[in-house]
Amino acid sequence: MEKKNQQHYGLFTATTMIIGIVIGSGIFFKADDVLNYTGGSVLLGALVFCIGAFSIIFGSLTLTELSVRTKKSGGVIGYYEEFISRKIAAGFGWFQTFVYYPTIIVVVSWVAGVYTSTLFGMNASLEGQVFIGLIYMIFIYVINFLSLKLGGYFQNLTTVIKLIPLLGIAIIGFFWGDPNPKIPIGVKAISKSDVGFKWIAALAPIAFSFDGWIVAPSITDEVKNPKRTMPLALIIGPIVILSVYLLYFLGLNNMLGPEYVMSLGDNAVNKVGELLLGIHGDKIILIFIIIAVLGVVNGVTLGSLRMPQALASKNMIPGGEKIATIHPKFHLSIGSCLVSFIVTLIWMGIHYITQKTGVLGQSDISEISIVFSYICYIILYVKVFIMKKKGIVRSKFKGIICPILGILGSMIILIGGITSNPTYVPIFIGFCLAICIAGYLFYKNKNI
Repeated sequence: MEKKNQQHYGLFTATTMIIGIVIGSGIFFKADDVLNYTGGSVLLGALVFCIGAFSIIFGSLTLTELSVRTKKSGGVIGYYEEFISRKIAAGFGWFQTFVYYPTIIVVVSWVAGVYTSTLFGMNASLEGQVFIGLIYMIFIYVINFLSLKLGGYFQNLTTVIKLIPLLGIAIIGFFWGDPNPKIPIGVKAISKSDVGFKWIAALAPIAFSFDGWIVAPSITDEVKNPKRTMPLALIIGPIVILSVYLLYFLGLNNMLGPEYVMSLGDNAVNKVGELLLGIHGDKIILIFIIIAVLGVVNGVTLGSLRMPQALASKNMIPGGEKIATIHPKFHLSIGSCLVSFIVTLIWMGIHYITQKTGVLGQSDISEISIVFSYICYIILYVKVFIMKKKGIVRSKFKGIICPILGILGSMIILIGGITSNPTYVPIFIGFCLAICIAGYLFYKNKNI
């Protein structure tokens, strides 16, 4: 029997959770990649952002048809349980609990450590960066465990703060009257060029910048009036994200010019800080970026803390009775929090080893989860399509068009991931599948 959680969160927190997780540091450093792939074409770049948004906008619109038809807890796990199979739900739950959430928390915490080192001018080693990231990770786990409201407030605050530089650059950029800055001496200038259809390659890095929205449904049973709130959050959040991305991209290019952005690469955003805020503007921008990254860590942690308890309440993991018990004071399962934290610590060690040895090249362990998760979403999109055929879903838009475009968005990420790392991504997919099979077999054997 599932234990009902108290309802703590409203529409604003549910929406900011989606926005806060998706909008991390990536958008600040994707503009030059997009422009390089599109040959400096701003219009093509804007098109790439729109296509990349398919994975969340149409995916989330599709899943609203499932969210309003179930009372199951666990977010996407609940969707699998209600509409696909309890055994498959257990398999996907193991993947989310033991791979998806912890790998993202680890990598993004480490990124916060990297940016913090840069902010204070520290020539930190990998060990130093990982240590700083570990401190951030522990801090966010603690505040979310000690106070549900504090974790929610932190999510709201970081989301609002991270939007300040994005919207500021977007608005000021549109009205920027000064000429574009000259490319510094010693920097190789990159001019516009005709790339033909090679601009399609820009879809890979863009697709990854839209990941993370799926975490929000994990708090559905703690949201006030979930049947109304979650569909609204899953619609408003992605639309806000795409709008912010587009406005920032267009404003940045109007202020600096595409040639400058392509030539300076990731350092282009620092120039904006100098133009707007003076000599120390780059440091101020870095502070905003660190806050943006910590907002991602907090949002994913909100979901991760609850996953073991959601599985335990469904008899899908060992030690179910203890883990399923929700503490009356903290309104969370202590066992669930410990499982989440310990698994994340293990992945932090794995991440350190992979970065130290360079075994993954330019990739990191988060790619394990991102690529595989979108393969799993396709199953749910197909289910909604079938429900439309049976007349259960009445809307042609949400029952046909949205699932098709959601599947297309998932395929873009899959193809982009394999193209970017043809050796390791297939191995990652096999590893994630093995975790799912383990969860599937555990539930099957326990409930024979």
